[in-house]
Amino acid sequence: MPLPQAGPAAPVVDSHCHLDFPDFADDLDGVIARANAAGVTRMVTICTRLRTEPAVRAIAEAHAPVFYAAGTHPMSAADEPLASVEQLCALAAHPKFVGIGETGLDYHYTADSAAVQAESLRIHIEAARRTGLPLIIHSRDADADMARILTDEHRAGAFSCVMHCFTSGQALAEAALDLGFYLSMSGIAAFPRSADLRAIFAAAPVDRLLVETDAPYLAPPPHRGRRNEPAYVTRTAAAAAEFLGMDYADFAAQSSANFDRLFAKAAPGARP
Repeated sequence: MPLPQAGPAAPVVDSHCHLDFPDFADDLDGVIARANAAGVTRMVTICTRLRTEPAVRAIAEAHAPVFYAAGTHPMSAADEPLASVEQLCALAAHPKFVGIGETGLDYHYTADSAAVQAESLRIHIEAARRTGLPLIIHSRDADADMARILTDEHRAGAFSCVMHCFTSGQALAEAALDLGFYLSMSGIAAFPRSADLRAIFAAAPVDRLLVETDAPYLAPPPHRGRRNEPAYVTRTAAAAAEFLGMDYADFAAQSSANFDRLFAKAAPGARP
């Protein structure tokens, strides 16, 4: 998965990372500088528990390339106070707040809290409707329930959405795409054993694909097993370009345009 060897790196966006996590506490300025040097022009850092929102917001305020989103992660839904629609809408007034979530369903470790996860998800969906900001969805081992809730809710009132770090099956991918949603590729798409997942992305419209790191997790080769960081989104973008049969610069431009369309508040012309 070669990257460009001459000239400036093609600009690309890391649509999902977690820069407030302790993994970056002693190296945040370096992480952002390395991302910029690699051609990562923007990154969205995600708050997963609303009580940490002030710290996540502070990172976005301190670094021009960083935007942020906030919500309650489904694995924390039973342990955190339920967000309110009003609370999420109030956060959306900040000029660098660009998305609602991440939220969703995770039955891999926390299936026992499925009911409260669904309640939390519906609250976040309503906030996405009211604000016009994209919903950021985490879905794991919950394909049928996720497709049903998203379809039912979208029928009740439209909203935009990205299926973050998409690793689910073809049926959920098709359901999401049919609703006009986007699929985001993490480093998992570059793992050798991810051929089935790559086939799902290859079958999707290229104007509905994003790339992300989910840093500090899921580093793509050759960094797999180590701390991930936004600069490495270039490796995932290079893998995507290869299996989509595109030049790296063309895919980087396409995925960046897709990001601008979905996360319009973070598009260059909308910067605060």
